[in-house]
Amino acid sequence: MKNFIIAIISLIFILAVSCVFVIYEGQRGIVFEFSKIKRDSVTDEMMIFEPGLHFKIPFIQSVKKLDARIQTLDEPADRFVTSEKKDLIVDSFAKWRIADFSTYYLRTSGSIDNARALLKQKINNGLRTEFGNRTIKEIVSGDRDAIMSKALESAKSSREDLGIEVVDVRIKAINLPTEISTSIYERMRAERTAVAKEHRSKGQEQAEIIRATIDAKVTVMLAKAQKNAFITRGEGDALAAKVYSDSYTQDADFYSFYRSLEAYEKSFSSKNDIMVVKPDSEFFRFLKDGSAAKK
Repeated sequence: MKNFIIAIISLIFILAVSCVFVIYEGQRGIVFEFSKIKRDSVTDEMMIFEPGLHFKIPFIQSVKKLDARIQTLDEPADRFVTSEKKDLIVDSFAKWRIADFSTYYLRTSGSIDNARALLKQKINNGLRTEFGNRTIKEIVSGDRDAIMSKALESAKSSREDLGIEVVDVRIKAINLPTEISTSIYERMRAERTAVAKEHRSKGQEQAEIIRATIDAKVTVMLAKAQKNAFITRGEGDALAAKVYSDSYTQDADFYSFYRSLEAYEKSFSSKNDIMVVKPDSEFFRFLKDGSAAKK
């Protein structure tokens, strides 16, 4: 009997718990009756349950909860075409939330993945229109804010179509496709290389001019130095010859004797020096006795 009472109490508790469901803050609830959405008996509109404690019929009614908070749509970058038929890779994101839960559920079946796919298509259509009306120069020069404003305005239609309110649309980055970027970088590199070669050639030309000027100056300076050296050496030789001449005229015998001694010194400076001359040669006249020397 006691176990039966416990079983009855447990069953009652389970039924009581099954009759209650809680919608938390930031959520909304939709109740189904045998897979059909519960509607208001007066207006025949879908019943949306606000946050709080609510009741349902166990085993007959079920609850699906929808997130009412602001969501972020941040998908991979997409390709857009400008008015010049140039491709751009645009990375963007959007902030959105559910504004009409009835329309949202009917259009997306309550699936957030379906909502993101439909919303991305709508936002990209708006961006594609704005990019298609502008050139790359206009986009880069400061039309990004205008593009985002137009895209946000265009996405407002999603409120009626999808039951979604787009809060904001932002562009994170605008890049050229990889193949175009590579081509542009190669062209820029070739242009910079040509400019560098031109600067190097001009530098080499200036270097050759400077080098030739310096070489000419050095040649002139060396020529002048050699000229001055020859003049100085000639003046020295002339002065030396004059000194010798003056010395010879003052005492010719002494000068002859002095020159002979220098000749002796230079001739016999080494032990290996050998001279073959006659004893009565004029070379030895100062080595003979005084009478012979006087002769």
